[in-house]
Amino acid sequence: MNINKLIIDFLEYLEVEKNRSQRTIENYDHYLRRFVQWARIKDISQLSEDLVRKYRIFLNRLEKPDGNNLKKNTQNYHTIALRSFLKYLAKRDIKSLAAEKIELARQTPREVEFLDEDELIRFLKTPANDNLQSWRDKAILETLFSTGLRVSELCQLNRDSIDLDRGEFSVRGKGDKLRVVFLSDTAKNALKYYLSKRVDTDLAMFVRITKKNQDNLRLTSRSIQRIIAFYAVKAGIMKKVTPHTLRHSFSTDLLRNGADLRSVQALLGHSSITTTQVYTHVTDKHLKSVHQMFHDKKR
Repeated sequence: MNINKLIIDFLEYLEVEKNRSQRTIENYDHYLRRFVQWARIKDISQLSEDLVRKYRIFLNRLEKPDGNNLKKNTQNYHTIALRSFLKYLAKRDIKSLAAEKIELARQTPREVEFLDEDELIRFLKTPANDNLQSWRDKAILETLFSTGLRVSELCQLNRDSIDLDRGEFSVRGKGDKLRVVFLSDTAKNALKYYLSKRVDTDLAMFVRITKKNQDNLRLTSRSIQRIIAFYAVKAGIMKKVTPHTLRHSFSTDLLRNGADLRSVQALLGHSSITTTQVYTHVTDKHLKSVHQMFHDKKR
C-alpha cells in the first residue's frame, strides 16, 4: 500500500478520532515526511527494521544549520511519530513492521531550570508600578507560579473561566486532558485587583493594554514570554527565565515542601509519571542535609 496515502490517513485519524492539536499533527507530518524522503520508499511493505536502524544513524549524525547535531529528545520525537504510525497501521490490520521493535534512544536527564527562594521573592515583587499594566503583569506572574500552567494554557484563560471565590478552575491541557488547578491567596488577590481595574469588555483574562478600540486584545504566548523576561532582568536574575521556568519552580516548590510525585503529576497534567520524575533530582540536593541531620547521631 502507498505509504504517502497511509500517512495522510494517519494524520486525519489524529485530527478526527484522537482530537490532537494542529501543532501535534504538523509535527507528526514533518517527522514522517522526513523519514519517507530519506528512505525513498513508496510502499509500506518496504519499511523494515534494518531501514529504521539506518535512519536512526542518519538522525544521530544529522547536522542542523547551526552546525549542532539533533538532540536525543528531538531524535526520539521522530521515532515516536514512526511508532505511532505503525501502531495505527496495526489497528487497521495493515501488515507492516511491529511498532514494538522500535525502541527509543536513552536520554541523559535534562536539567531543570527554576528560581530559588530568594530569586522567586524578588521576581514576584518586581511589578510594582501603580498602573493597569503592572497590575496585569503581577497577576500573570502570581498565576503562573500558583498553578504551574503552561504558557499556552494561560493565554487561553477567559475571565469567566476562573472561580476567584473558590480559588480553583479547570484547564484543558495537552491531549485535550482536563485538570483542576488552584490559586494561592496572593494570586487570587492579584487577579481580583487587576480585573477590578479593567474597563474593556474583552473576554480574555490577560489582554494588551491599549487605548484603541480593538476586537481581540488577548495576549499571545510570545507576549507573555517577553513580559517574564523583562521582569527577570529587572529583578536582577542572571539566568534565562521563561514561563516554563515558573512551571518548574511551581513543581520543585511542591516537592521540596513534601508533596508526593503523583500529586504533582496531576497538578501539572502529565500523562506519565516518568515526565514528572525529571524534578526528583532537584529535591535530591536536600539529601545531604537530611543525611547530616539524622545519620549516625549515637556516636
